[in-house]
Amino acid sequence: MKTYELLAIIKPTMDQEEVDKVIEKIEETVKSYNGSVESTDKMGRKRLAFEVESFRDGFFVSQKMQLPADKVADFKRMLKLNENIIRTMFVEASKVSA
Repeated sequence: MKTYELLAIIKPTMDQEEVDKVIEKIEETVKSYNGSVESTDKMGRKRLAFEVESFRDGFFVSQKMQLPADKVADFKRMLKLNENIIRTMFVEASKVSA
């Protein structure tokens, strides 16, 4: 299994409880793919540099996870299908330079 980092921007129209449910859904999906979430950092609501889907801000969440390489495409597809997530960045952690 490889280590990946996910940065997701969640719709700002949701309250904190709904944001937690979206994060929980992501974690459940990772576990269903025989992976594990190492850490979750809720960075809070931040202003976006430009409009995304007519939103000027969003809730930022960063997660570090272990995921089998053959499940990455399915996981990315799940992220795109989730209507509460407006933008994602999913990278392999070993390729991220400090």
